[in-house]
Amino acid sequence: MDTMPRWADVALIPLLNLLIAFVLSGLVILAIGENPIEAVETMITGALGSTYGWGYTLYYTTNFLFTGLAVSVAFHARLFNIGGEGQATLGGLGVALACLSVNWPHWLVALPVALTAAALFGAAWALIPAYFQAKRGSHIVITTIMFNFIGAALLNYMLVNVLKPAGQMEPASGNFPPGASLPTFQDIFAFTGGTLFRGAPANITFFIGVAACFLVWWLIWHTRLGYAIRSFGQSEPAAVYAGISPVKITVIAMLISGALAGAMAINNVMGEAERLVLNSVEGAGFIGIAVALMGRSHPFGVFLAALLFGFLYQGGAELSLWTSIPRELVIVVQALVILFTGALDNMVRMPVERMFIAARLARAEAKRAKPAEAAE
Repeated sequence: MDTMPRWADVALIPLLNLLIAFVLSGLVILAIGENPIEAVETMITGALGSTYGWGYTLYYTTNFLFTGLAVSVAFHARLFNIGGEGQATLGGLGVALACLSVNWPHWLVALPVALTAAALFGAAWALIPAYFQAKRGSHIVITTIMFNFIGAALLNYMLVNVLKPAGQMEPASGNFPPGASLPTFQDIFAFTGGTLFRGAPANITFFIGVAACFLVWWLIWHTRLGYAIRSFGQSEPAAVYAGISPVKITVIAMLISGALAGAMAINNVMGEAERLVLNSVEGAGFIGIAVALMGRSHPFGVFLAALLFGFLYQGGAELSLWTSIPRELVIVVQALVILFTGALDNMVRMPVERMFIAARLARAEAKRAKPAEAAE
């Protein structure tokens, strides 16, 4: 028997976690002598008050969509993929190699190739930890964390020794050819006069991220493979009894997860920077863990959670720019949201569960009391 209704698990618990995080953040801001109400207004105005702000919010949202979906798919197989950072890093390398290999005539030709390369590189970086987990029993958390560092070192080597143009000091690749330039929101909505989203990095990758949400939803809940992944995640002995191979499901789930994380690079490498630079992922792989937890590993929940963290990132940047609140405190605010929506989820969940259980028992007791009163 469920301890509480589905709506409470999906909506009430995340909202309570978010409320606690915001209250504590307000107290921290108040403690340093700033006005938390004005801080919230600055964040809302900066992130949502203009198409420019929305452009940055949706740009960050796109990154978190891919990494959140990556973690979610692994979660359904009870695999904790902490390697999204490294997989997205290698995805960026795949994008750069694809974009720099040909003088692309048009982005419609370059995009499918770059997206395929990003997904393949991300999946390949997830394959080795998946194999170690499936065949050797190596814990997926440990191996994926290690591969984050290995991926960063590999990218550094490639940028310094292979991709950096001659005479350039910065460890970065050359600029991609003009034909690999993706349309931004400003280009897409140019029919309005070209004023919407001016200067914002949001691009067509956002729509690919939304499409990925639908594809993951269809895969997990409407295919045999998705049923096998969920069955394995719920009970490995039962899945084995039903003929599901643990090795096969572990590897496939991690390949899909790595491919989604790698695909994130289309947004930040091809869509925004239009070249490959160090630290282009900027922690999005780790934020994806909080996004998946807050979204309950459901694509619709992941979308809403990614939008929230996109707002926090853009609003936090505006907060540090236009107020005297230091950037480090903005990071603290973001960390509190991650802490309460992820690590401390049970602190809210358990009292809420007890409340619903008590209410259910009270209703049952009332139903039993009515026939007894009628008999008297």
